[in-house]
Order: sequence, then C-alpha cells, then structure tokens
Amino acid sequence: MKKLYILILRSYLGPLILTFFIALFILVMQFLWKYIDDLVGKGLQWQVIGELLFYASTTFVPLALPLAILLSSLMTFGNLGERYELVAIKSAGISLRTVMKPLVVLSVLISIFAFFFSNNILPVTNLKFKSILYDVRQQKLALNIREGIFYNGIEGYTMRIGKKEKDGVTIRDIMIYDHTSRMGNTTVTRAEWGRMEQSADGATLDLTLYNGYNYDEKTDRRNERNRPFQRTYFAEQYRRFDLSDFKMMRTNEELFRNHYQMLNLKQLTLAEDSLLRETDLRISGLLRSTEISYFFNNQLDSAYMSRIPDTLKPPDRLPVLIGLDKTETLQVYELALNAARNTRSNIEFNKTDIEARLVLIRKHQVEWHRKFTLSIACLVLFFIGAPLGAIIRKGGLGLPLVISVVFFVIYHVISMTGEKSVKAGTMDPLTGMWLSSVVLLPLGIILTVKATTDSPLLDLDAWKRLFNISRKQTREKAPENNSTTR
Repeated sequence: MKKLYILILRSYLGPLILTFFIALFILVMQFLWKYIDDLVGKGLQWQVIGELLFYASTTFVPLALPLAILLSSLMTFGNLGERYELVAIKSAGISLRTVMKPLVVLSVLISIFAFFFSNNILPVTNLKFKSILYDVRQQKLALNIREGIFYNGIEGYTMRIGKKEKDGVTIRDIMIYDHTSRMGNTTVTRAEWGRMEQSADGATLDLTLYNGYNYDEKTDRRNERNRPFQRTYFAEQYRRFDLSDFKMMRTNEELFRNHYQMLNLKQLTLAEDSLLRETDLRISGLLRSTEISYFFNNQLDSAYMSRIPDTLKPPDRLPVLIGLDKTETLQVYELALNAARNTRSNIEFNKTDIEARLVLIRKHQVEWHRKFTLSIACLVLFFIGAPLGAIIRKGGLGLPLVISVVFFVIYHVISMTGEKSVKAGTMDPLTGMWLSSVVLLPLGIILTVKATTDSPLLDLDAWKRLFNISRKQTREKAPENNSTTR
C-alpha cells in the first residue's frame, strides 16, 4: 500500500507544480499586458522590475492554486484511467476511496498552507506590490532627447537638438528655452554644437555648448512697454540640469499599511469594529444635531403625540402665523424653507459619508472571509477534479484542460458575482463569499460518491452504448416508416 501511495503522490505532484507555474505565468503576463504603458520607457532597474514581478506573482496565488489543484487532480486520475492502472488497482481489491486517500491528505495540507499564506504572507506581499506599483506608475519617463523634437521632460526647460553624432555625446544645432522665471519664452540659448553627458550617478545632465548666443528679453512688471532685449555671445558655456525627478522615489509603505488588503484576520476584525463604532457615532450625531437644530422634538416625543386625537384636523392657519401681516408671513415661510433645505443638505452630506463607510466595512468583511474561502476552494475543486478524471479516463492537457477551465470559470464567475453583491450591499458577506463553495460542493460530493461506488450513472461507456443502441433503433424504424407510407 505504501508503494501505491508513493506512486499516486508522484503522479500528482508533477502536474500540480507544472500547472501551478503555468497558471501563474499566464496571470503575470496578463498583468504585464495591463500595465505595459506604465513600465516601458521609464528606465527601471532590473532589480525594481524583478521585485515588482515577484510580488505581483504572489498576489495571483489565490487564483493559480485552485486552478492547479483542479487540473492536476483531473490529469492524474485521467492518466491512471487511460492507462488502465485504475482498473488494475480496483481488480486487486483496492477501492478508489483508498487510492484518493493520500491526495486528500495532501489537499488538506495544501488548504492549511493556503490559509496561512492568505493570512500571514499575502498581506505583506500585497503591501510591497501596491507600494512598488504606485512608485512605478508615478515615475517619469526616462530622459530621451531625440533629434529635431522639442523635449520638455526637464522641469523649467524646453530643448531641441538638431542632430546627434554617432558617439552619442556630440550634438549640433542646440536650442534651449529657459522657463524657470515663469515669464514665457523670454530667455533662449542657441549654440552651433556641444557635448551632452550624464553624471556617473545619473543625477545631473551636463551640457557644454560652443559658439552660441544667449537671448534675454527683460520684462518690467511696472512698465509693460519697457522690454529691453539683450543678446550675449559665448565661445563656450557650461549648463547643468537637475535630473533628480527621473530617479525612482520609494514611497513610505506606512501610507498603504491600513488598506484592507494589507491586513490579517486580527487586524481586519479590529479595523471593522472601529469602522462600525465610527459609523454608529456618525449616525447618532446626525440624529442628535437634527433634533436639536430643528423643530422635530415634539414629533419625536411619544407622550406629546399620544395626547393628540386621531380625528384632529390640521388648522387652516398655524398659530405662529396668527396676527402677522402678509410680509411677515412670507418671511416666516422663507425661514422655514431655508431650514428645511439646510436639513436636507445636512442629511444628504452625512448620507454620502455613511454610505462610503458602509462600503468600506463590507470590503473589510469580504477580505475577512476571503482568508478562508481559498482553503475551502482548494478542497472543493479537488473533489471535483479527482473523481471526474477517474470517470472520463483521459489524461494529458487536452480534454482535462478544457473541463478544468470550464469548472474554474464557473467557480470564478460565481465568486466574483457574490463578492460584487456583497460590496453593493445586496447580499450579506457570509452568503456572498461562500456562494461558489456552496454551489460546487454538492457537485463534488456527488461526483466523488458516484466515482467511488462505480455508479453506472457516470459511466461514459454505458452512455455511449446506450446512445449507439438508440441510434440503431432509430435507423431500423426509418425503413419501416417508409414502407408504411408507401
């Protein structure tokens, strides 16, 4: 039995590792395709790109791991069935339930690791990933001064180079506009040729210009008509430009640390409790300010309202308006209307704030349940893939891949639908986040029971024989019908 378990584990671990990294690679490629415009042309170091891809790949584990378990379990038992190894094992008196036992134990261990990963590792990698991605997206494009094109990437300056020599240093026909004074195109430098080099640390751009002129149009704010013009010749001029803005500045990770995706279970619980208390205080404060500021006290007093008979009709004229002339009455109405408008504005403002807090609370609840759903999804998809592979008896990456993708898409669509419903407030977090597992778990149980009991309900050969018999009977009836018609 020990040798059988080792054989099953070896047959399973290879496809599991392979499919996991294939799925991870596809998801990383999708990430690169999505953010390619934010990565290209910024002169990022290989270390930064490597960190970004590494942390991005860890955030895709919750998607890649369930798919890998589903596909590898289906491939493993499909290969065993296709090579008639399952038949040989069953003929030796060993049931499919016994064959699945080591993989069930391994799947439980993987589920435990998935929970540990979601709760302890994923928040840290999410923090690193979001921080690096934010810095990369804020990074300016790398210095790229091309021939004949005005370049304004250096703050306060616009420059054009007519031609670059092959050595990459010598430049000709240079024009530089100085906008540091924020007075428009009042200072211009032109030179016949020069040398352009960056410092060793890339912090500055050094230009040495030869045979040129500085054009400076002076402006007098007190007298707009007084605009003297000055032209100065130079044989050689040295200019240095600051390139510190082109260096990637790392943002303090503490700015992202309180985001719900960067918290573990304990931190999510504390954050949710704090948000609930703040929301309750905001609602009670709104009610209190409304009661105090506006005349709702009598209507909120049940003792006062109980003294008013149900049959009492509203008076034709309010007591406060008795004895007032038309002008004073209009003033009272205007004050009442302004008070009502202020009340509505106050309520609408607080409503928007309270709704935003409730959405944030629901996002914390979604993230709390997500820590557990990944582990359960691994088990559920295993109990779908393993018996299904034993039933279809097809290995490789053909039919198993198609079936796995179909089931995974169903799982993912249900998960996303439930998650969006929870965030929208149309479904409670428990139901929405566990919807996919609840829907697929009965299917996994049915497939496992039918496969372990060799039920003919899922015997594909039996269904093929039944289909062939029904088709044969249909063909036999066709000549009889034709003869009867004649």
